[in-house]
Amino acid sequence: MKISGWGRYPSIDTQLHFPRDVETLLGLVTSRNSVIARGNGRAYGDSAINPFSTISMKYFNHMVSFDPKTGQLVAEAGVLLGDIIKTFLPKGWFPMVTPGTKFVTLGGMIAADVHGKNHHKEGSFRTCVDWIDVLDVNGEITRCSREMNIDLFEYTLGGMGLTGIILRAAFRLRRVGTSWVRQTTVPAPNLQAAMEVFEKYTDATYSVAWIDCLGRGKNLGRSLIMLGEHASISDLPAKHIGEPFEQLEKRQVRFPITMPSGILNRVSVSLFNQLYYKNGARKAGESLVDCDSYFYPLDTILGWNRIYGRNGFAQFQCVLPLDRSERGICALLDAISLAGAGSFLAVLKKLGPQESRFSFPMEGYTLALDFPISQKTLTLLNRLDEIAIENGGRFYLAKDSRMSARTLRVSDERAEKFVQNRDEKGWRGRFISSQAERLSI
Repeated sequence: MKISGWGRYPSIDTQLHFPRDVETLLGLVTSRNSVIARGNGRAYGDSAINPFSTISMKYFNHMVSFDPKTGQLVAEAGVLLGDIIKTFLPKGWFPMVTPGTKFVTLGGMIAADVHGKNHHKEGSFRTCVDWIDVLDVNGEITRCSREMNIDLFEYTLGGMGLTGIILRAAFRLRRVGTSWVRQTTVPAPNLQAAMEVFEKYTDATYSVAWIDCLGRGKNLGRSLIMLGEHASISDLPAKHIGEPFEQLEKRQVRFPITMPSGILNRVSVSLFNQLYYKNGARKAGESLVDCDSYFYPLDTILGWNRIYGRNGFAQFQCVLPLDRSERGICALLDAISLAGAGSFLAVLKKLGPQESRFSFPMEGYTLALDFPISQKTLTLLNRLDEIAIENGGRFYLAKDSRMSARTLRVSDERAEKFVQNRDEKGWRGRFISSQAERLSI
C-alpha cells in the first residue's frame, strides 16, 4: 500500500504491519531484511516509511506507571501526546516539552527529539527523558539512559528511528496550576523588531512568532510574537476558578476536500498574511487562552494538510546560529518573495544552547515554512538550502521530505559520525527508512 507523511509527499509503496505484542514485533524485526517504526504519521516526509516493511506502533499505546512525587510517566511508544494530556492535565501535570500538535506519539517525539516554544529556556524533549527501552538488531530489548548504554540513548534521541524500535520510555511531566495560559501578543513591523522582542523577553517560558514571509522593504519579516506563561488560579476569572483544569471541548472541523492545486499562490497568501497581521496587531496585549489555543491551534482543523492540493507540500525548517540569524533569515525571506512563493504557516522561534549527538536544535533562530509541491517550489527549496548552509544553518529531519545527501553532510558534520555508529552497531543494515536511503545515512 502507498503511505506518506503529514506533507503527503512523497507517497511510497510499503507493506504496513500492525503487531499487537512484543513477540510479533520481534518476529517482524528479525525476519525482515529491514524495517522502520511508524507512530501516528506526523513526520512531514518519509522518515517513518520503509520501502518494504513499515511497522505501525499503533497498538503499543499503554501508559504503564506514574510517580506523582516526581512527575515521571512510563509509557509505551505508541501513546499519543493528546492522551497523555487528557489523562494528566486534570491532575495538574503538563508535558515539559511539546511540539505544535498533540497528534504525535511518544516514540515519535523521542525519535525526532522534538522541541517546543520553550527551547530557549528548557531545551528539547531529551531534557525530560530518563530512560528508553529499544528493540535492537538482535531482537533484544536494551534499556538506555544517561548512565548506561549512553551511545544508544544519545543517538536514539534525534536518530529518527534508525537505532532500533522504541518500545517504551520514562519521562517527566511538569506541575501546572491550571489548564490556561497567559498569552501576550506583541506585533513587530519587521524582522529586526521581532528579534528584539525575543531578546527582550528571554525570561518568558514560551515564545513563538508567526512571520509574514512575503513582506517587503520596511515590512520584511513583520511578525506577531506570542509569549506564554502557565496561568495560576489567581489569574483566572471567577467563572473558571471552580474548575481550574477544565479542558474546553473544541469543535473540530474536518477539511472536507483536497484543494485544487494553485489555490495557495502569491496573491492569496499575501492577502491572508495582511489580514492575519492586522487582526493580530489589533488584539495585541495580554489575554487568557486555553492550552489548546496556545500550543495546538491547528489541531482543531482535521486534515488541514489537504489545503495544499493533491501533490502535497514540503516543509522547510532550518536553524541558523545567533550571529548569522538576522542576515540569513532576511536572505531566506528575500528569496521566497523573489520567487513569488509564499507560506501562510510560517513560524519563527528562538532556540537555546544544546549539546547532542544528532538532534536538530542549536542556539539561534529557527524558521519553518510550508510550500505546496511543484517544480517551482522544489527549485526554491534547493535555493533556501543553499542560503541556510551559507549562514551556518542545519535542517530538521522530522520536517524533511526532499533534501539531498550532500546538503545534509555539508550542513551537519555530525552526520558522518552517526553513519559510523550505525555501521558499527549494525543499525544501518536493519533499521532503514526511505529518508535514510535518500540521505545515505
